Amino acid sequence: MPYTPIIATLGYILSQDRNEVLMIHRNARPDDLHYGRYNGLGGKLERDEDVVSGMRRELREEAGIEAVELQLRGTISWPGFGRNGEDWLAFIFLITGWQGTPPAANHEGVLEWVPLQRVLDLSPNLWPGDRYFLPLVFGAEPRQFHGVMPYRDGQPVNWSYTLI
Repeated sequence: MPYTPIIATLGYILSQDRNEVLMIHRNARPDDLHYGRYNGLGGKLERDEDVVSGMRRELREEAGIEAVELQLRGTISWPGFGRNGEDWLAFIFLITGWQGTPPAANHEGVLEWVPLQRVLDLSPNLWPGDRYFLPLVFGAEPRQFHGVMPYRDGQPVNWSYTLI
């Protein structure tokens, strides 16, 4: 059977001093699958859009910033992640250069600068699977990771990846 996931971007924006990460605290809509969690910024790719353009668009829409330096750190396939078991495939970016001033909030929740170490320690309420790939996003390893993390009932059941 062909794999037909929802294709998305997910970006982690570093502060100018690289000590904090701009996160969205998804607390605006109680019906949101991500409600109460902290996450990077991003969203679904549009039909005629490449992944870099999609990432830049999402950052403009969600945080009012223009990405000028971004790195594709990897990809993750999340079979069964969606509310109704939909499969997702995300392109994960690290944004190290940007222009603009993020607002305090958007339609999904509050935007917060969270210390990078807290993000790596998972001290904000992140998705359970984030502990597996966030060290790869922020780590010194120059190679990209390409992983798969099946979800069942809102929990990861496995994690594997390849570095290239």
